[in-house]
Amino acid sequence: DDKEATESSGINAEYGQKDAATDYHDQEKDKMLALDTLAAYYVRLGRKEKNRENRKKHFAKATSLYTQADKIIMYDQNHLVGRAHFCLLEGDKTDQADAQFNFVLAKSDKHIAANMGKACILFNKKDFKLALGHFKKALKGNDNCPASVRLGMGLCFYRLGNLDKAQMAFQRALQLDPRSTGSLIGQAILHLNSGDKEKLHKGVKLLSTAYGIDSANSMTLNHLANHFFFKKDYQKVQHLAQHALQGTEVEYIQAESCYQLARSYHNQQKYDQAFQYYYQSTQFASPSYVLPHFGLGQMYIARGDNPNAAMCFEKVLKIQPNNNETMKILGSLYSQSDDSDKREQAKVLLQKVTTQCPEDIEAWIELGGILQSCDIHEALNAYNTAAQIIRDNINEDVPPEILNNIASCLFQLGKYEECLTHYETALDYCKRELQNDESYLSAITVTITYNLARLYEALHEFSKAEDLYKAVLKEHPNYLDCYLRLGCIARDREQIFEASNWFKDALQINQDNADAWTLIGNLHISKQEWGPGQKKFERIIKTTNDKDSYSILAIGNVWLQMLYQPTRDRDKEQKYQERALAFFKQVMRQDPRNMYAANGIGCVLAVKGHIREARDVFAQVREATAEMPDVWLNLAHIYIEQKQFVSAIQMYENCLKKFYKHHNVEILLYLARAHFVYGKLEETRRILLRARHMAPHDNLILFNLSYVLRHLATSTLRDEKSGLEDVVSAVRNLELAQRFFTMLSKATEKQKYDLNHAGAEARQCTDLLSQAQYHVARARKLDDEQRAIRMQQEKAKQELESKRKEEEDKRLKEEEEKHQAMLAQREVYREKAKNILIFTEEVEPVRVPKGRKKKDDEPIYSSGDPSSDPDKDDALNEEEKAQKKKEKSERKEKKRQARENKKKARKERERKRLQQEKEEKSGKYTSKAFISDSEEDENNEDDDKEPERKMETTPAKPIKSGVLDSDSSDLDDSPRKKAAPSKKRKKFSDSEDDSDVRAEIEADTSLNDRQISDISEDDAPPPPAAPGQMTTNQVNSHGT
Repeated sequence: DDKEATESSGINAEYGQKDAATDYHDQEKDKMLALDTLAAYYVRLGRKEKNRENRKKHFAKATSLYTQADKIIMYDQNHLVGRAHFCLLEGDKTDQADAQFNFVLAKSDKHIAANMGKACILFNKKDFKLALGHFKKALKGNDNCPASVRLGMGLCFYRLGNLDKAQMAFQRALQLDPRSTGSLIGQAILHLNSGDKEKLHKGVKLLSTAYGIDSANSMTLNHLANHFFFKKDYQKVQHLAQHALQGTEVEYIQAESCYQLARSYHNQQKYDQAFQYYYQSTQFASPSYVLPHFGLGQMYIARGDNPNAAMCFEKVLKIQPNNNETMKILGSLYSQSDDSDKREQAKVLLQKVTTQCPEDIEAWIELGGILQSCDIHEALNAYNTAAQIIRDNINEDVPPEILNNIASCLFQLGKYEECLTHYETALDYCKRELQNDESYLSAITVTITYNLARLYEALHEFSKAEDLYKAVLKEHPNYLDCYLRLGCIARDREQIFEASNWFKDALQINQDNADAWTLIGNLHISKQEWGPGQKKFERIIKTTNDKDSYSILAIGNVWLQMLYQPTRDRDKEQKYQERALAFFKQVMRQDPRNMYAANGIGCVLAVKGHIREARDVFAQVREATAEMPDVWLNLAHIYIEQKQFVSAIQMYENCLKKFYKHHNVEILLYLARAHFVYGKLEETRRILLRARHMAPHDNLILFNLSYVLRHLATSTLRDEKSGLEDVVSAVRNLELAQRFFTMLSKATEKQKYDLNHAGAEARQCTDLLSQAQYHVARARKLDDEQRAIRMQQEKAKQELESKRKEEEDKRLKEEEEKHQAMLAQREVYREKAKNILIFTEEVEPVRVPKGRKKKDDEPIYSSGDPSSDPDKDDALNEEEKAQKKKEKSERKEKKRQARENKKKARKERERKRLQQEKEEKSGKYTSKAFISDSEEDENNEDDDKEPERKMETTPAKPIKSGVLDSDSSDLDDSPRKKAAPSKKRKKFSDSEDDSDVRAEIEADTSLNDRQISDISEDDAPPPPAAPGQMTTNQVNSHGT
């Protein structure tokens, strides 16, 4: 009915345009309305037309009519809205339509058609919030607006994530228009995405209802195709998607239709048709629709086109940067690239996947595969992590592939025992599960067996390795790597002919195998067969179209080795240098990071004499990698040329230690040469002997050793100061060198030295041996003279030593006698001074009249003193002993009582002593006679503690002897330490009057002091006092 009404209105508009000739009011407006109506009619026809040519014709008529209407009333709102909708339908005039909608809305912001048009433009620009606002304005302008407004609002809510309101909008649109296919599809999508089984069935029913209403609706067809794809009904998928593709001109709907077709063919493994529709879908799809690119990338992988596949997945990753599947696939593709940057990107991507999803076993395995070429430790960690996830999460045994990869990493790290365990575990797994998957596990078993043989080869168990290689060849005769490894084992045993046969057997399987030709070429070069070796590498270059860098580099090394041959043609050196340099440059052009080619260029520069430039090249190579021994050796060679022998020796030794565990004959020869040019011939001989022990059949080492022996002998014989033993040893070395050179000059095979040079050295040794008798005789004469001189020197030395010993004995004897005499004198003195000051009891001293002293030396005793009789000394001594015993017991009792006041008394005495010293310094002297009674009591307590304390007083005139303490240590204290003018040494009793004491002190102040001399045998001490008395403290005093 709508179609018939539209056609009739269109026909009436055409006839009305022809017959409208009457003028009346608002005729221009009616004329414009007729034109717009007729244009809308053609727009609708064009929209429904499926033929592209007919559609263009209808749109052309509509454009003409709108242009005529523009000339009548250009800025009419309805006219502008109609024309703007026509621009939207054309698709490429969105900006023009937007401008017209803005013009209308600026005058009337509630215009329904303008708001709906503006909302559609904003929706296509993905500004869903503003689009929703315009739909709401249209709804507010008219509550009875069509269902399409509610549909537009539902789509905006869906895009904004507000699914509940979207559901409500779709339901309201269906209430207004039950045949609204858009609302049905919207509700169906919401139900299908919910995941609920009941809603899934409901969503499918809604799609079926929409299909019943409009079977040509492409959206409905695409969603139904998607439903049947998951039900694996690929025929229906292709039928529905094909109709959807033909029934629409909207590109993003066409893209979805092509994608549905492509993935149905993909699942049917019809890769060519799938590739066609994936590619067509990418042409229609918007940049955000990445599913076709993902499928197209898979098709490129199936075709082996990894670069284009990587481009497809890069587009997917750009839109979805956190998609794990895309990152894993890209990482796998990048890991197969020769570009180091790509490989680094692969590592970053897979590390990101393992971080986001630590349980992803495939990601860990892929990461391990990438890291295995650059970081073995991290690769091993990745494989171990994958194995641990399998054990913990899946509760299954680790597959043999992962065990093989783990063992491979351990092999590269040198952990052979752990490696052997993993290989054996993998083989046991394969044997146990062989029945379940025989074809696959058999292939895995062959690989693991080959790797196990390589492990035995590294462990130097060559018999086991050979058995395993041959066992693999028995089951798989075309396993070429086993032939190559068997040849390498024979080569390492110096079985060159057998090794060559194994390599030729490999060539029978594959005539163009580069590895086999390379190994054969290296055999020729090891035997210095430069021509045949060069031909083998040239053959490889021809078969690889000049792309095999190793072969090109090997030919460059051949030309470089020609420069070091002893029999080289000097005139062709420039030619050899240029050819070697050309091959090295060719490798650098193919691979700018090839360190071996750069090292070769440095060698050529060094041969040409550009030492500084060569050193710079070697330094850069060493900075790039420290794991290349050749560059270490070349730097050491440069140091030799620059006369930096210490640095060269150190570099050789470090290289020998780092790369060869101190065992490499070639480097030992370089080291010996460095010591030789440095002048250390003995060290050179020692190093060459070490190399000789390692390679006893190497004639070059023997030649160098003979050369060094000849130089050592020559330097010894030329030195006129050489001893007989050295000369005889030099002659022996010379004879040995002469025999070696003679033997070496007669060698029949091709050698690394010049045979003529060996003959010349042998003749030179013969000439030196003819002069050996003269040198021996000279050395013997010199030795005799030196022996005589040494004997004389030894004799003189012995005499001098004997004399020195006698003098030393004499001195020691004199010192011992002197010491004994001093001890005897000391003992005599101690006996004499033993009992000089012994107090029996406190008595008043005898008053002696004042006056001058007599000049005689005889002691004077007080009158009436019983001790004046010397014959009574023995009796007095017995009484004194009894008295002392009594006093000792009394003193012990006093000590106990005085212990409490000891500290206070000591402080007081110290104060008094300091005061006395101060007075002594000022010239004033006191004696103990002026001490108060309390102080005297304290002194008496001290006397109980020290009964033999000497009594101090001011000294009298000079005397020869005096009363001293029995302790001999006071001999040094009295005269030298306390010598001062106006001092006296006198003891006063407690009962003596103070005035008398002062008078005596004043009378004696004019006397001069004299040091007390040592006690001699003639100056005997006075006899001890009788009990109850005390001796005077002055002897031979004048006037006392």
